Amino acid sequence: MTEALVIVFVKNIKLGTVKTRLAKTIGDYGAFEVYSELVKITELATSKLNIDKRIYFSNAIIDSKWPNEYKAVQQGQDLGERMLNAFKDGFEAGYKKIVLIGSDLPDINETHIEKGIKALNENDVVFGPAEDGGYYLVGLSKLEPSIFLDKPWSQSHLLEVTLKQLYANHKKVDILDTLNDIDTYEDLIASDFYKNNQKLQEKIQQLND
Repeated sequence: MTEALVIVFVKNIKLGTVKTRLAKTIGDYGAFEVYSELVKITELATSKLNIDKRIYFSNAIIDSKWPNEYKAVQQGQDLGERMLNAFKDGFEAGYKKIVLIGSDLPDINETHIEKGIKALNENDVVFGPAEDGGYYLVGLSKLEPSIFLDKPWSQSHLLEVTLKQLYANHKKVDILDTLNDIDTYEDLIASDFYKNNQKLQEKIQQLND
């Protein structure tokens, strides 16, 4: 068991349920292909870490993903409750520093995650901000339930509201580099992830011809 833990939240890659905003432009099959590629990037980034990992799926465990790692299904009514329960599990298991990431970031790599864990040596909380006003990474050195309760999930002021509350409670917070996730067609075509992936471009072109 390592002192630190990385939690990965993964949506089950099911047609019609992933990247629904993106699907409005490129269709359910296109969104499925994009999210499948993003999960591969996340799996690669975390596989390079010599740190314990726990993979939480949205609906059902997929054995072929993250082989030999701890896997579970997310528990809770909304995203906040699901993240809170995953952090609770980690701290109750004895981990001292826990970082949670999503699985839809084209630019995530092991360095971002390592920086998040290192920041918890001197901070209560660390965030990796997303360009849309949310965050792609949240890390804790001890449980802070307020972060996950009564928050404007999927809104552009999520991180702003969360930080305001933490600063008011005199918590030490570190902020990592800002990254962009892929939510819309504009996000997709602007990303190097898409520009450099000829196979993905061809698949989406075929699906939309």
